[in-house]
Amino acid sequence: MKPEKVVVTLRKIHETAVIHPGARLGKDVEIGPYAVIGENVVIGDETKISAHVVIEGWTSIGKNCVIYPGATIGADPQDLKFAGEKSYVFIGDHTKIRECATVNRATGEGEETRIGSHCLMMAYTHVAHNCVVGNHVIMSNAATLAGHVVLEDRAVIGGLAGVHQFVKIGRNAMIGGASKVVQDVPPFIIVDGRPARVAGLNNVGMSRSGMNEAARRSMKKAYRILYRSGLRLQEAIAMMEQELDSCEEVEHFLRFLRNAERGICRGRRDGEE
Repeated sequence: MKPEKVVVTLRKIHETAVIHPGARLGKDVEIGPYAVIGENVVIGDETKISAHVVIEGWTSIGKNCVIYPGATIGADPQDLKFAGEKSYVFIGDHTKIRECATVNRATGEGEETRIGSHCLMMAYTHVAHNCVVGNHVIMSNAATLAGHVVLEDRAVIGGLAGVHQFVKIGRNAMIGGASKVVQDVPPFIIVDGRPARVAGLNNVGMSRSGMNEAARRSMKKAYRILYRSGLRLQEAIAMMEQELDSCEEVEHFLRFLRNAERGICRGRRDGEE
């Protein structure tokens, strides 16, 4: 084997990849054929960039990530307010971004779009400008987030679901496939439909996240108060504050409800499918 070929193999960078000299690559980064890496991009150790991936803008990707063919990360936001300002994309460690997914940088000078660690963004998913995605989040195929959406840790978004701008999805919440989400979804709740309505408590998600039995019992009681008592939101919050044993999960649930600016998804009305 000729020496120059050995060097190319060790660097794991395909000869057709276009990498700006200003880009910063960590140790053992792999870059596939015809990938394009921009001037201000930072890629962490052992991350794998597949063929035809485009990474541009002020984008920072963590360690041990995998970016699959055709994904585009860090492109200008699809926002008429955007005027070319400097903004960012940050992606954590061990995150997988599948084929043809798109992640746009933020609108606003110095603002950011952020995806956490250990996430799975399946094929054709879209994360718009100024979104904040937590850790261990799963977005199924062709799920899309409009601008300024917040997904807390371990949220699961079903395939083809669409989330309205400024909506917040609580941790361990689950969104059914093809749902239209226009209001906030509290933590640990399952919603489904167009528009999305509450379908139950995410018992499986709570168990998998390691929530103890006492906390799960408290959340079941909180769910009944919020969705089965007929109380208005503020009245339900007041009752939960009085009747529920305090634990981290309950306090997070209450804090989310107090700060729900778009209102929360409610139960199905009579006659709705």
